[in-house]
This record gives sequence, structure tokens and C-alpha cells, in this order.
Amino acid sequence: MSVFTEHTAETAPAAARRAVEGVQGRFGWLPTPVALMAESPQLLTGFLTASAGFEQTDLAPLEREVVILAVATTHECHFCVALHTGKLTRIGASDELIAALRSATELPEPRLEALRRFTLAVLEYRGAVPDDQLDDFLAAGYQPRHALDVVLGVGAYTMSTFANRLTRAPLDPPLAAHAWTPAA
Repeated sequence: MSVFTEHTAETAPAAARRAVEGVQGRFGWLPTPVALMAESPQLLTGFLTASAGFEQTDLAPLEREVVILAVATTHECHFCVALHTGKLTRIGASDELIAALRSATELPEPRLEALRRFTLAVLEYRGAVPDDQLDDFLAAGYQPRHALDVVLGVGAYTMSTFANRLTRAPLDPPLAAHAWTPAA
């Protein structure tokens, strides 16, 4: 039995209802993590605001997904990995790239691998990325602004992955084709 309530638009706290309805409208269904996060309207709003901001960065859609998958696999969030595998598929990412992201192994494209490594360094060093690793990121063609965009992505998806793990959010049936479990 979970101590967290899986809300609907009707049962969510008043401050979360609009957000819940918006997500349900975008997806065509209400993802369980959102239903669970609705218990804290501030967390739900914070995550949705931060993730919307991340979507507006100068990082390309594929690059944003690299950041998200690096966070999700590091934090072992089965829901985020499944959801964002679907998104990677929809934006035309190669099977090889998706497999490498899901297994947290070296990416086939050097620029995206530099982004993945930098994201992991932001996580590992809690932002205090060593100069040589920042230099490697910049040498791959990224700008200082992109380093800060990565921080935004890490922050947004740390909220999500931690909430999903805390609430033990189950995988929704529409994502079953992309189910993921962390390597042992």
C-alpha cells in the first residue's frame, strides 16, 4: 500500500488541477507520476515549469533527450527512461543511440557523447565540474550557455526522477513497449 495518492483532475488539490488537466490534455491520458506528484502542487508546478524552461533552451530536441536519459539512467527512474525512449523514437533517434542511452554506455556520436559525459559530470560533481571536463564539453562545440542549460535539465529531471522513485510510480500501459530496468 502506498502512502501517496494517485490523483485525478477531480481529486487533485485545487492548486494542481489546472496542471493535471493540462498534462492529461497533452498526453491524452494522465501519467501516473503526474497523478502522484499532484499531491504537492508546488512540486508538480516546479517540475512542469522547469521542464518547460528546459524545452526552450538552445539545446536541440535530441540533445535535451540525451541530458534527460543521462539523468534518468543515473537515478534509475524506470518511468522516465521508458517515457523518453518513446520520445527519442518519435524524433527519429537511431536504435543504436537509444540503446546506448538506455544502457548508459558511450554514444555513437562524439558530440552527443561529450554532452552525455558533461551531464554525468554535473551530477557526479554536483555542479563543480573540473575544468578539463568543461573544456572537453566546450571543445565539442557547445557554448557556456549550454553548460547552464544542462544544469536546468539536471535540476528538472532530478525532481521528476526522485519523485517517481519516492512514490514508486508504476509504468503506465502506454509505455510498456519501452519498459526498462537498470543493469545489475
